[in-house]
Amino acid sequence: MSVEVGERAPEFELQDQHGAPVRLADLRGRNVVLVFYPLAFTGVCHGELNAIRDDLLPAVADDVEVLTVSVDSVFAHRAWADREGYTFPMLSDFWPHGEVARAYGVFDEKKGVANRGTFIIDREGVIRWKVVNPIGSARDVTEYQKVLTHL
Repeated sequence: MSVEVGERAPEFELQDQHGAPVRLADLRGRNVVLVFYPLAFTGVCHGELNAIRDDLLPAVADDVEVLTVSVDSVFAHRAWADREGYTFPMLSDFWPHGEVARAYGVFDEKKGVANRGTFIIDREGVIRWKVVNPIGSARDVTEYQKVLTHL
């Protein structure tokens, strides 16, 4: 079941690449860009996360939090973040496997990974924009910037 624009974003708590808990509820008062991706160390995911690092983060306001989520372990996220210089939170939806991706309606049950879903959540926790692409289709981070300028 997918969540839709205008609905309250499903709450979650996941660990980032350093093992620190990140709770969506703790980010109230900030806009959140929640980016689901299939797996670390893969081609399309690498390109998307590099675009977040190089293009999106330098352009967003201070009140925007970018969170990425995959079913990879905290340890895989840490290795990838260290190698690529990713400083944004990389959240592990490892166990229960894909639970948060399921809550947002982007978990591919046959492949066991998330589709490429992005949700922009406003300061009150309401989804204001979303896009879901198939696993092999990259997203355009410039679209995120356009949406954020109108929040």
